[in-house]
Amino acid sequence: MDIEVKVPGFPESVADGSIVTWHKQPGDAIKRDEVIVDIETDKVLFEVPAPQDGVLKDIVEAEGSTVVSGQLLAHIESVADSSSQPEINSDDNQPIQAPENVTPGQQSSGDKPKQIIAPAARKLIAENTLDEQLIVGTGKDGRILKEDVLHFISQAPHANKNTDAPLNIDSTPSANSTPSPASPLTLPLSGRTEKRVPMTRLRARIAERLLEAQQNAAILTTFNEVNMQPVMDLRQRYKDKFEKEHGVRLGFMSFFVKAAVEALKRFPMVNASIDGSDIVYHGFFDVGIAVGSPRGLVVPILRDVDQMNLATSEKTIREFSEKATKGSLSIEDMTGGTFTITNGGVFGSMLSTPILNPPQSAILGMHNIQERVMVENGEMVIRPMMYLALSYDHRIIDGREAVQFLVTIKNLLEDPALILLDI
Repeated sequence: MDIEVKVPGFPESVADGSIVTWHKQPGDAIKRDEVIVDIETDKVLFEVPAPQDGVLKDIVEAEGSTVVSGQLLAHIESVADSSSQPEINSDDNQPIQAPENVTPGQQSSGDKPKQIIAPAARKLIAENTLDEQLIVGTGKDGRILKEDVLHFISQAPHANKNTDAPLNIDSTPSANSTPSPASPLTLPLSGRTEKRVPMTRLRARIAERLLEAQQNAAILTTFNEVNMQPVMDLRQRYKDKFEKEHGVRLGFMSFFVKAAVEALKRFPMVNASIDGSDIVYHGFFDVGIAVGSPRGLVVPILRDVDQMNLATSEKTIREFSEKATKGSLSIEDMTGGTFTITNGGVFGSMLSTPILNPPQSAILGMHNIQERVMVENGEMVIRPMMYLALSYDHRIIDGREAVQFLVTIKNLLEDPALILLDI
C-alpha cells in the first residue's frame, strides 16, 4: 500500500510555498518522522516528515516547484509492502550487513561505531568535508544534529580537511548547493566572473515589503543620541546576580524595550497604524525585534511587552534568536506587531535610517556604542554614546511627536531608575 506525502496545511496568511530540498530520492529508505523535504514560504521554512517507515517510491513535485496546502508531494511504499527490501538504515540508506567473520551485534576490531547523523547535518559535513568521527552528537542516542556541526565548525575551523573549500554554514539546506543571499558567494579573485542565483521566497518577500513601505508611507527619520553609561553601570553592578537569579544574561535590548513601551504609552499615535482612511490605535504593545538569520531578516514579536519584566524580555529575545538561527520560527512568532526595534549596532553600524515594517507606523534603530568626548557642566568627559534613529510615517505622526518620543527614550535610558520605578 502506497502512503501519500502531502504539503502540510499552511496558515491563512500563507498562500503557497516552494520546494527547496528533497533530502531523499526514489529508492531511499525512510524512517517515520524523518524529514524528507523542505518547503519554503515567504515567512518560514516547513520541514515535511515521513508519515511512516518505508521506501520513497516516487517524487511528484520536484525542487523549485510551487505547491499549496494539501498538494501531493510523493509516495512512500510501506515496509509491509516492501518485505523483500533489506533492513532499513535511515541514515545512510544502505542495507545493514554484518562484516565478514564478525558475529552480528558485535563490532569488528579497529572499526569505529557507526555515527547516526541527521540529514541536514550530513549535508553540512559533506559540503565542508568534515570528519564525522570528530563531531560530538547531542541528539538522542548520540545523533549528530545540524547544530552540532555548526558548533564544531565555529569551534574548530581548522578541522576542515579541504583548506581550499569555504565553510558553508547556511542553515537552509539545498540539494543544488545554491548559496543563500545571507552567505557570501565564493568567486575567483581574478577575472570578471559573475554568478546568478534566484532569490529565496523570504528574500523576495522582504524586498516586496520594503518597497511597499517606501511607496505607501511618508517616511521621515529623526535622530538623537543617548549616554549609555547609566545603563552600562547598572548592568555591570547587577549582571552576575541577574544571571544567577533568572538564568539569562542582562543585555541592552530589554532596557530599550522597556523604554520604548513607556514612550508608546505617552505617544499612542506611534503605536497606531493606518487602515484605509482610518487610524487604528492599538491598546496593546506587541514589539517586533529585528533578527538577522541565515535566511534573511526576520522580525519575531514580543507580545504584551508592557506585562514583561527585564528577565522575561531577555529570555524571550534569546529564544527567538535561537529559533531564528535554527530556522524554526513559526508563522505565529512573526505575525502582528505594533512597533519594531532593530539593532544595527551589533554589526558595527554607527547611524542608519531604518525602514518601516508595514502596517506599523514607526521603527526604532539602535547603533554601535562608541566612546566620544562630550561636554558636561562645562567640562570635557568621555562617555559611551549611541546614536538613535526613529523612522516614522508622517501621515499620522507629526515631527513634534516623533522628536518627543525619541527624547523620552533618551531620558529613560540615561536615568534607568525611571523605568524600574515606573515614573
